[in-house]
Amino acid sequence: MQDGPVPLDVESYPVAPEGLDLEQVHVYVRHGERTPVRVRMSDPPASISADWQMCNTAKSFHETVAGHGPTTDDGLWYRKVVENRYGKTAEGLCLLGELTDIGKKSTYSFGTALRSLYIDRLKFLPPKLEDEHLTYFRSTNIARTIESLQHIVHGVYPPSVCAPGTIPSIIIRNGVDENLVSNTLACKRLALLELQFAEAAVAVWNPRLQPLDKKVSRYIGGRPLRLDGTPRASGILDTVRSAAAHGFRVPPEFMDHNVIGLIEAAVTAEWFDIKSEDGRRLGMGRLLADASEKMQRKTQLNSKDPTKLLVHTTHDSTLAALLCTFDVFDDKWPPFTSSVTFELFRKRTPASKQDNFSGLGALSSVWRRQDEHYVRMRYKNENMVLPMCAEEGKHLPGSPEFCTFETFRRRVEELTPRDWAGECIPRT
Repeated sequence: MQDGPVPLDVESYPVAPEGLDLEQVHVYVRHGERTPVRVRMSDPPASISADWQMCNTAKSFHETVAGHGPTTDDGLWYRKVVENRYGKTAEGLCLLGELTDIGKKSTYSFGTALRSLYIDRLKFLPPKLEDEHLTYFRSTNIARTIESLQHIVHGVYPPSVCAPGTIPSIIIRNGVDENLVSNTLACKRLALLELQFAEAAVAVWNPRLQPLDKKVSRYIGGRPLRLDGTPRASGILDTVRSAAAHGFRVPPEFMDHNVIGLIEAAVTAEWFDIKSEDGRRLGMGRLLADASEKMQRKTQLNSKDPTKLLVHTTHDSTLAALLCTFDVFDDKWPPFTSSVTFELFRKRTPASKQDNFSGLGALSSVWRRQDEHYVRMRYKNENMVLPMCAEEGKHLPGSPEFCTFETFRRRVEELTPRDWAGECIPRT
C-alpha cells in the first residue's frame, strides 16, 4: 500500500536534451502528511486512535499587540492547545485534518530537494534570493497547505540566504476566486456535474465492493463498505492511508493489495473520473489559463520577466484533476507531498542563424520571439507523455515528453471558460 510521501528524486531527474534551456517551472504539490479529516474506525477491533499526538512543532506563537506605543513591541505569548470532544487536552494533540510533525518534515524536505535540483544541480536559480519576483509562492486558504508552503519556502530559500529586506510572500486568494481546486462552492454547475459522475460511479462500483464486506465490515460497525455508505469508502481510504503514513497499526485486511486496491479504484472513479469537456473546463480551466498566461509572458519577455519558480501547495484532488485533464492519470490516489510540475523550455537559436540576423535591428527581435518553446509535465518523478502532443510536429522530435508550447497553449485555450461565472449557472 502506497501511503507515504513521494520524495522529489534529484539524482534521477532527467536533464533536458542539449539545446533546451529551462525558462520557468510551475510546481503543484499536495500538502504533507495530516491527520484524518474525521474520526473513523476508532472502535475495536480497528482501534485507530481518535486522538493523534503528533503535532508538537510550533505550538507557541508571538503575536504583536497593536496600539500600545510606537516604539515598544508589546508581545503576547501564548500556546495553542487542542481539546478533544471530552474536554481533555494532551501535549501535541492534533486537530482533524492538521499537518503533523511528519508532514512538516516531509514538506521541508521537498523544499530542500527543490533547492538541490534547481539551484545546486541545474544552476537555474541563484543560491541567494535578492529579488522576490524571482519566485511565486501560493497556497489554498487551508491551514495544512499554508503550513506546508511555509516549510517548502524555508527549504528553498531559508532566511539565511535571503538578502536583507527580501522576504518571500505566500499568496492566498479568497474562496470565491480560488482556482487551485475545482471550486464547486463557487460553481454550482461544476458541483452538479461532479455529483452526476459520483452517482454513476456508485452504480458501477458498489456491486464490486460488496465481496469485501466479509473482510472489512467488522471494522466499520458491521456496515457494508460502499462509496455512498456510512462511513463513505473515501473516508475509510483517507483514514487508513493517514494512519499508515504515521506508523499506526492498520487492520491487516487493509494492507492487502487486493482489498485496498479495489477500494482505491472505486474512490478514484467516484472523485476523479470526470472526462467531460465541461467538467474539465470548469474544474481546471482557470488554473491552467493562469499557468499558460505566465508561460506566454515568459516566452515574450524572456529575462525581462524575472519569475522563474512558481510553487503552489494544494490538495490531492487538484493533482488528480490536472492529470485527468491531460489524460495521464494513473488511477492512484495522489500521495502526500506528491507533485505535478510543468517546466517551460526554450530551444536555443543556433549561432549560425543568430549571425544571419545580427545587425538587422527589428528583425532580430522578431526572430527572438519565434524561438521554439516546449513544456514538459512531470508527476511522481516521471515524465508524462501527453496524448494531445503525440502527433508529429506537436512535440520535440525524438522526445515526445516535450510538448510544443503552442500545442499546450491551444489546448489550454480550449479549456479556458470565456465566462466562468456564466458557465457555472446550472442548466435547466
